Amino acid sequence: MTSAKALGASLPGTASRSGARSRGMLLFGLGALLLAAAALLWLQRARETPWVQGYRVVQAFPHDPESYTQGLVYDDGLLHESTGQRGFSRIRTVELETGKVLRETELPRTHFGEGLALVGERLIQLTWEEEVARIYERATLKALDQFEYEGEGWGLAYDGTHLVMSDGSETLVFRDPQSFKEVRRVRVLLNGQPLRMLNELEMVEGELWANVWKQDYLVRIDPRTGTVLGFVDLAGIFDRRTIRNEDAVLNGIAYDPRGKRLFVTGKLWPKLFQIEVVPK
Repeated sequence: MTSAKALGASLPGTASRSGARSRGMLLFGLGALLLAAAALLWLQRARETPWVQGYRVVQAFPHDPESYTQGLVYDDGLLHESTGQRGFSRIRTVELETGKVLRETELPRTHFGEGLALVGERLIQLTWEEEVARIYERATLKALDQFEYEGEGWGLAYDGTHLVMSDGSETLVFRDPQSFKEVRRVRVLLNGQPLRMLNELEMVEGELWANVWKQDYLVRIDPRTGTVLGFVDLAGIFDRRTIRNEDAVLNGIAYDPRGKRLFVTGKLWPKLFQIEVVPK
């Protein structure tokens, strides 16, 4: 008796159909593997590539159009502001709602004011090339003392433990708030490449946010690693063509952690904006 298996094997075309099915299954398997590999590659790149967000203006407040803003700090309904340019540098306390200057202290005419941070009852203000950080009494803006450091001072923020300082490079220096001694440093990297010109700094919900000099966006940084997490595109928030000064760039970030409010302004801008970050 001829078995069904033997009979099937003897029929014309049976072997070719079986081979075609095998090849089809192999190709299907290879295709599935390629798709899986592509998906993993996409996920990896998505994790490495910073996202870009937009903004919505919630409210606009008056801002001194002669204020060359270098540092900005929110403090229970008030703003502390550091201004720059030699002969015009100041530290001031400003009423948020009206922009009214409540008190201010002038820097020596040879000093160029830069970043500003609030640590307890002290305000600490960097200078650009003078290599000193001035210390003030929070309530009165009375100058108390100063720290010394090497190099330029650009931005300054307080993360609750350390002061974080930028100098225009991709390097952030973490300093002891009592002695100003360096504790550690990290390099800010965007897809593995250094991101330079980091200026004004602000801590926002555990992230370090920064202005990049002459750019219309904020950069969000992981303070532990220096990795760029994302950008907030602020293009169009203010028409800089209305100010005949090329220095009138975006600079100044302040955050109200209790009210979850974010404020931004620029050098010589007549407005300070409360913004909400939204999908782009």
